[in-house]
Order: sequence, then C-alpha cells, then structure tokens
Amino acid sequence: MTDMTEVTKTAATASATRTRRAHHWRRDLVELAALFTAVAVADAVANTVVHGPDGPYLLVISAVVLTATAGFHTWWARRHSHAPPPALARTSADPKTGGNGAAAAAASETALWRMRTTVKDEPGSLALLCTALARHQVDILTLQTHPLAEGTVDELLLRAPAALQAGRLSREIAAAGGSDTWLERADAHDLVDAPTRVLGLATRTALDAAELPLALRQLLGRCTIHSLPATSLTGRPTGESAPVEGVLDGTVMKLRDPSGGVITMERHYLPFTPTEFARARALVELDARLGPRIPRSEDVLTLPEGNEITVRRAGLDDLEAARAMHDRCGDRTLSLRYHGPVGDADRYLSHLLSPRFGRTLAVQTASGRLVALGHLLWDGDETEVALLVEDAWQRRGIGSELLERLVALAVEAGCESVYAVTQSSNTGMVAAMRGLGLPLDYQIEEGTLVVTARLAKPAGRPRPAHAAAPGQAQGQAPVQATTPAGRPQQR
Repeated sequence: MTDMTEVTKTAATASATRTRRAHHWRRDLVELAALFTAVAVADAVANTVVHGPDGPYLLVISAVVLTATAGFHTWWARRHSHAPPPALARTSADPKTGGNGAAAAAASETALWRMRTTVKDEPGSLALLCTALARHQVDILTLQTHPLAEGTVDELLLRAPAALQAGRLSREIAAAGGSDTWLERADAHDLVDAPTRVLGLATRTALDAAELPLALRQLLGRCTIHSLPATSLTGRPTGESAPVEGVLDGTVMKLRDPSGGVITMERHYLPFTPTEFARARALVELDARLGPRIPRSEDVLTLPEGNEITVRRAGLDDLEAARAMHDRCGDRTLSLRYHGPVGDADRYLSHLLSPRFGRTLAVQTASGRLVALGHLLWDGDETEVALLVEDAWQRRGIGSELLERLVALAVEAGCESVYAVTQSSNTGMVAAMRGLGLPLDYQIEEGTLVVTARLAKPAGRPRPAHAAAPGQAQGQAPVQATTPAGRPQQR
C-alpha cells in the first residue's frame, strides 16, 4: 500500500506541475503589444477601403475570400479528423510491410498473463516493478498483495504485447527486484476481481457440500487436494487430524474437515501465502457452519414400459435405503460393482454417499424404493463413474440415464475425462459407455477393464505456459487434482 500511495502521489505531482504554468510579465507585455498592433492594422485597412474609389467592391471581394477560406478549412479538418494515426500511416505506406499495415496489426495484438513475484517490503519497490513493465508496454489490470513476514508477494494480471516472451518478461522483473517469479497465461475469466470470485465460490459451497473440494481448487489454482477420513472403511482410526486453526507449511496446507478427518492441499510449484490460507480456512469454516446439505432437485422420468422413476441427488441420509438395495441385489451384481468380497459392499457406502468425495445420483420408484445409484468420484486429473442397478430394474435404460447425467456433472466440474472400472464380461457397463458417443480408450489387465471417455474441453482456463525467474526450474507443470484418500481400491 505504501508503494501504491507513492506512485499515486508521484503521478499527481507530475500532473499538477504540467497544469500550473508560471505566468511571466514578459509574456503579458508581448500579448498587449500584439493587441495594439492588430487594432492599428485594422484601423488602417478600414480607412483605406472606405475612402478609396473601389471601397464597396473591395469589401465584397474580402467577404467572398473569407467565406471560401472558412469553407476550405472546414473541409480540410473533417477529412483529416478520420485519418489513421501517424505511426500507423507510416507503417501502411512502408513498402517493407507490403502496404497493408500487417506489422502494425501484429504489434497491437496482446496476451493476458498472471504473474506472481516477491518484492521487498519497502517504499519504491512496486514503483520499480511498474516502471520495468511500462518499458515493454505492459498494462497492469489488477493487483493483489500477499504480505509475508519478510517481503510481499504481488499477484498481477497483465496485458502485454503478444510478441513479448515469458522468459524476457521474467528477466525484466528479476532485474527490477522481483524474486521467485511465476508466470502463466490467463484468459477472460481472470478479469473477475478476487472478492467477486470468492463470493461466487462461497455461494456454490453454501448450496452444495460436494462443491467444497472444487471451490478450494478454483480458489488456490492447480493443486492436489486430499480429503482424508478420520476412520477407515473398516472403522479403525486413520490417525489423520489437524488442529482447529489449521497448518500452513510452505507448499502444504492442512485444514480440519467438517465431516471428520483432514483436508490436505499441496501445490509444489508455488508456496501458499497466509492470505490464501485465510481464504481457504474461511471457506471450510462456512461449510462446517452450514452442515450437511445437498440440493433437493428431482427429475421424474417415464420408462418405456410406463413406470415412473425419480432421479435426484443422494447423500448420507440414504445410507439405510442403499443397504436395503444391496440386500436385494445378487452376488454377481455386487461383485461386478465392487470388485471384491460381496460381504464388504456395505462398508463402502458411507464413503461413496459422502459429498466430500464426489456426487451421487439415486433412482427411486413411485413408492420411494431406491433401485439404482450412480457415483461420480474425484480421482486425480480423471474422475471415476460407477453404477449399481438393482437386478429387477436392469435392462431398462436406467444405467444409461444415470451415466449421461454423471458425465454432464463432470463436464460442469471442469473434468477432462471420466473412467469406469469393471470386468470385461460386464457388457451392460461397456454398452452404456459406448452410448455416450465420446472417444473411448480401453485397458485390460488381468480381467479388469478400464474404459476412459475423453470429455469435451470445458470453457475455462487453458493449460498454462510457464516461465520461471532466473535460477528457478522451468517446465514444472503443476498438478490439478482432487483425490479422495480411503476410496475403495477398484482397479
């Protein structure tokens, strides 16, 4: 803030200096002499015209000449007011550019960059940074400061000439006193200021508890988020815990999960700042105060045979109904879904129905009986989809309907692909994946089939182009992932 005040005062002082021009008595004397001279000349001309033999004719001719001169001046001003700037006109006329202004158009192209750099916490440091950017025609659109114990991290959104390379820009920043500089390409979504973005993420979290991992990822950038439960699937304590106030240790951040356990965030390419830690903790505290919540939207569908079913979001409140559905399913159906001992199927339900690890859709009949579940589980850069349909309700299109809705949720969450783990003999799941109409990849290992569907690229931030300051490793692609720990191993 001291630097911003200094820059503002400097600009104001310069503007005031240009505005206040000192008046000198010599200039006043010259203006007065010019006025008297003009009056004397006008009087002499008038006397000559009036007392001359052709006085009236000279007055008419003078009026005509004056009118013609005024018209020519008006025409000239209108014609040249729409002329291109001198620099562009010279470029267009230059035979080296082909006379079409292509070089000028290329010079006007710009690119957006997000930049972080650490500067000394002393007056003038930000001014040096701004001066270095101004030399390369770089415009600062937004600026956030993250105070540290020593120094300050400045996060800037820049509009720079497209021809300006990231390496050169980082070197200029380093020469201006910036250290630990990090750059990535930005897009129009980054033009939203930080308070607006945080309020939007808070609103999403307030409406749906499953949004917390996604909101944290968007708040902190590409990072790895682990939701580690306090107890394992067998009910034993995992030993994962965090203090109420959380832990911040460089590139690792830990916060207490409202549902138990701990949320661990890792960002190896860029250390977290205390400001980011405070924002993430506030978002987690909001989730804890609101408690368990799931949107209660419902869609009523009619099956080909005329039966009506309802598709809705499911949560831990549906645990008993899900266990009852397990009891009605055959051993083969459960083994195709869980790929393990059938007796352990009920242990997975608490994890699968928790909104912390993904989203679950449930299908119930008109009588309220739960007959199918569809899970969308966060698993690193990819996302797993899994289906379970009660035996008596299979082969009716329920699985395909659930799968299409889960894929739509994955696209909305910004996932690039979804995969399903099943057995090669599970023709129903394979047919449902093929019915999506998406590019599919198949991997078979020891009878286990993994079908991966590549989703359409979501309308979001493109993959970054990184540039590091001198001495910093380049080409370190940050990992963007939300991986729940403790999820039943299904590969």
